[in-house]
Amino acid sequence: MNEVSKGARAARVSLKWAIYLIVGLLLLGWLLNTPEGILGKADAIGYSVCHRIDGRSFHIGERQMPLCVRCTGQYLGAMIGLVFLSVVDKRKSGFPPKRVLVILGIFSLLYVIDGVNSYLHLPFLMEAFPNLPRLYEPQHFLRLLTGSGLGVAIIALLFPVFNATVWRKWDGRRILGQLRWLFLLLMLVLFVDILALTENSAVLYILALISAGGVLILLTMVYTIVWVLLLQKVNQFERISQMAFPLALGFGTSLLQIALIDYARFALTGTWSGFIIG
Repeated sequence: MNEVSKGARAARVSLKWAIYLIVGLLLLGWLLNTPEGILGKADAIGYSVCHRIDGRSFHIGERQMPLCVRCTGQYLGAMIGLVFLSVVDKRKSGFPPKRVLVILGIFSLLYVIDGVNSYLHLPFLMEAFPNLPRLYEPQHFLRLLTGSGLGVAIIALLFPVFNATVWRKWDGRRILGQLRWLFLLLMLVLFVDILALTENSAVLYILALISAGGVLILLTMVYTIVWVLLLQKVNQFERISQMAFPLALGFGTSLLQIALIDYARFALTGTWSGFIIG
């Protein structure tokens, strides 16, 4: 019996290292087959989730950002929210109180309204349906603000789910339990948005990497939750270092999704550039 247990343990260890190797090879393959440079890799991440229309993106000098303005705001909002909640609410697993959820719901509604209005202003729709009702002329600052609002809403829901799934000692209290915390978070997001709207190249370079990295981080969080459930490891972790295996699976699954979408889109378009809307 003891020998069987040792054999099973050795097999599990071997399987883990095999998966680490597969994830490493997947990452290497993706790095070798995507545009050069750190911004090139960021472009490839953005390419998998964003239309990357040139006229709807910020530019670092003459270079287009990895994500459009709306998606840049969305992932910046989520990343700022993640850092903020990790400090203020740590391992809390309760959803925000109703008054906060209402505010986040309004942000989400504004995102949809501005997104639909912006879509209706696409040139081919303007030409095909010139009399279609449109609310207002789309603006970068509205794309950025509504995107940021949705990003905060996304992380406000994902963060407590992640905590309730992975940690052995999670805190059942609600995140953003006081409106002042939400206000402070929104002020931080607004400050970063204002920095982005200056369109300073150095600032945009940093924000480009944060927003593109946010895509990978959010996907990894989601897929890590899935893998923890599949492996039946719910509430079995006390430290982040103990989560190396499910995090590797979550990261690998995220990277696989990005790589497959990159491949499919490149196969269809033959270019790493965004969609061209005439």
